[in-house]
Amino acid sequence: MTDLGGPGRAASPAAGTRVVTVPNLISAVRLALVPVFAVLLGQGQDGWALAVLAFSGATDWLDGVLARRLGQQSRLGELLDPAADRLFILVTLVALTARDVVPPGVLVAVVGRDVVLAVVLAVLMARHVGPLPVHFAGKAGTFALLYAFPLLLLARWENGVGLAAGVVGWAFAWWGMGLYWLAGAIYVRQAVQELRRGRPTA
Repeated sequence: MTDLGGPGRAASPAAGTRVVTVPNLISAVRLALVPVFAVLLGQGQDGWALAVLAFSGATDWLDGVLARRLGQQSRLGELLDPAADRLFILVTLVALTARDVVPPGVLVAVVGRDVVLAVVLAVLMARHVGPLPVHFAGKAGTFALLYAFPLLLLARWENGVGLAAGVVGWAFAWWGMGLYWLAGAIYVRQAVQELRRGRPTA
């Protein structure tokens, strides 16, 4: 599960070009659930939306485990898995911002980091450099954000559960954004170093 700033599911030479694998099917289901999740959030069905998000989080862990145990790592899996993570984060952030659960600055901070890394990745590809080593902070930041947003939804409940969810949710959100940008900075530094060397990376 390669992430631009998190640990990846490295593709083995034998399985790198495989398409139809169990982990890839799981990742495809996660991608298909993104529009379902968006509709549920838009209709205010927070309970079902949280259930979809919880299922996605569980299968995110499962596909990585199966890929390693079954020897079914693939380049397609490296792309599908982080794509699902990014889309769930983006959809949730847009919905929470529209409902005034989180300030627009949070959306700008998270999306802005991905835009910066997308530009860096485009430069690397143009120079035939990469893929670069990834860092644990990126995946940790992604997990923190995916935990934070459902908790912030629960924070709208006017009871003790809502209060506790708000405190824990914002703690995850700040840690997640910090780790997200830390991983981005590490990736940019790695990119600059490789570009200065001027040689392709295996």
